[in-house]
Amino acid sequence: MNTRSFAIFSGLGLSLFLVCLGGLHASPTTQATASDEQAASPEPRASLNQFVSSKNSRVLFQQAPDIPMIDLAIEIDAGSRWDPQGLEGLASLTAQLAMAGVRSEASRPALSETEMGEAWADLAVERSVGTSRDQVSLRFRFLSDPKVRDAAIALIARVLAEPAMADSVFERQRATGIAGLKESLSRPQTLATRALWQAMYQGHPYGALVTEASLEATSRDHLVAFHGFYWRPERMSIAIVGDIGLADAKRLVEGTQALLQAGISEKDQTLAALTNFRTSLGPAPQGGPSSSTINVDHPASQAHIWMGLPVLARHELDDYFALLVANHVLGGGGFVSRLTKEIREKRGMAYSVFSAVQPLAQTGPFFLGLQTQREQASQAVKVVNETLASFIAKGPSEEEFVAAKKNLIGGFALRLDSNRKLIDNLAAINFYRLPANYLDTWTDRIDLVSREDIQNVLNQRFAGRGMVTVIVAGQPGS
Repeated sequence: MNTRSFAIFSGLGLSLFLVCLGGLHASPTTQATASDEQAASPEPRASLNQFVSSKNSRVLFQQAPDIPMIDLAIEIDAGSRWDPQGLEGLASLTAQLAMAGVRSEASRPALSETEMGEAWADLAVERSVGTSRDQVSLRFRFLSDPKVRDAAIALIARVLAEPAMADSVFERQRATGIAGLKESLSRPQTLATRALWQAMYQGHPYGALVTEASLEATSRDHLVAFHGFYWRPERMSIAIVGDIGLADAKRLVEGTQALLQAGISEKDQTLAALTNFRTSLGPAPQGGPSSSTINVDHPASQAHIWMGLPVLARHELDDYFALLVANHVLGGGGFVSRLTKEIREKRGMAYSVFSAVQPLAQTGPFFLGLQTQREQASQAVKVVNETLASFIAKGPSEEEFVAAKKNLIGGFALRLDSNRKLIDNLAAINFYRLPANYLDTWTDRIDLVSREDIQNVLNQRFAGRGMVTVIVAGQPGS
């Protein structure tokens, strides 16, 4: 059994989900809608099938007959951005308990957390659950043998529609979450990333922080209501990679959704209103003209420095590809990046320094991060700002530009060298409504990026906008 459960607070800073995964985005400033992108794109690869379930879930399916396995990804638009104010952590707790037993319904018996685990183990099903700001991600891997497949589908259908949300499991998971949160708040990286997200996204759910008080205020009834309100088939997107044909893939999807009801029941509507569930989200902040610095005292031996700015949403594909190349030059290319040369090689201020882009459903951030001696934290920030300002003003050199595109294109195959990586890419493509031919055209779109494209995206996304800087460190000599 391979289980994975993101900590309740991970969606608020610890897990960055950096987009260098499959580069899910693109160059001029046209902010095309998903439908515009789909209409403008060439036909997808023949082996990649798109369809919609009878309950209105979008599905991407790719047949992979090399091994007798099926990988199933279910993405639900029920991430932490939908947490009600004062109940931060609710989305994550709901996802965790959904996998921890099912209730009795009709002729189907209840299964406790232990019994559910045994049922998964008997079928050798690998599964995981994770919660990010945008979505809940469920993953299942099982044999394509029809008997195993049908039994696994039946269990998955019950997870989606009939979670027990047992009181004892809820109390334990909430206590575990509180203990984990307290422990994490002793770590400088956690303090830095929490402060950064909160400062970048003031007034927006992306910047909301899970606290001990928000977890204490969360009840089992809140979980039941959240599940009923957000875990609906029309909010789900599904990706399948495996050793089955299209007809069986369609039957698989219908089987997993057989117990789900489309729409919101009157009871769930009432509970949602009482709990002030979010039904819509305002625009994400774009970043103001002035920079700000947040200092957090901590007895760490080194200063932990994080900088960030909201820059890009996932549907903005053209600008993403230009920004991906730019970021590779600046700090995403490891030891060959410009920040590494300035911070590590020239000045010896840090062993490593990085930059990354994390596009989200709404405007996601650009990050910079490093660790250095407390005494030289201010100097390190100064060098980073100077390096960034120079890069925004002038862009990459021709040598840097050519090398970055070559590295990105050359390394693309490693992003898809297993079914697990492929399913993650397809899941993201489907959830964010990217073109179905996204992976087929990825290297071509990198190749088409020009230095002018990079300069345009730097000017439009960064120039005249201030970065938030967080420095977590003790006083020198303390």
